[in-house]
Amino acid sequence: MFSQDFIIWTAFAIPSIVIASTVHEYFHAWCAFKLGDPTAKAEGRLTLNPLAHIDPIGALMMVIFRFGWSKPVPVNVWNFEHRRRDMALTALAGPVSNLVLAILTAILYQIIPDWYLIDYFLFTFATINLALAIFNMIPVPPLDGHKIVNGLLPQRLSYHWEKLENYAWVLICLLILPFSPLSKFLSTFIGSTLDFFLTILGFL
Repeated sequence: MFSQDFIIWTAFAIPSIVIASTVHEYFHAWCAFKLGDPTAKAEGRLTLNPLAHIDPIGALMMVIFRFGWSKPVPVNVWNFEHRRRDMALTALAGPVSNLVLAILTAILYQIIPDWYLIDYFLFTFATINLALAIFNMIPVPPLDGHKIVNGLLPQRLSYHWEKLENYAWVLICLLILPFSPLSKFLSTFIGSTLDFFLTILGFL
């Protein structure tokens, strides 16, 4: 049987995931559009409609393991004036949007009178946003962190860094599959980083 804490967590995590994932992907699309790439808008991704962004498996991972992903926003880098820089900015927009939501939630957490269910929802919402940002900042393709690092590398190194995208799903599987030695490392890293930010923001 599921514990009461898990049931409450799940009830609050689901709407939190919907909002956090939608905002994350929307800002990818918005940033790409502002930098000259209309691809996401043309494919209906420049929207706050959650149905356009939610990935069922990524959402389930978020509920169970507290890290996950959404459907990637399509981007055509050849529409950018500065291809690597603008792709890095577009990639950064998603995690930054989740960090901003977590900070705003922390402010509400401090000013709203104590009430268990409200406090627990705000804590859950901040946790989901932070976990989404932290996971996506890992520099492994196809995560945002890989594209951000690519935008910072010299052109010569960038060529080789981009080739890692050919092994994207192999690398992701090595990170998230339970029997992978990297899975435990990832869980520990995300957990400790998450606790660090939750403490700074006053949730712990």
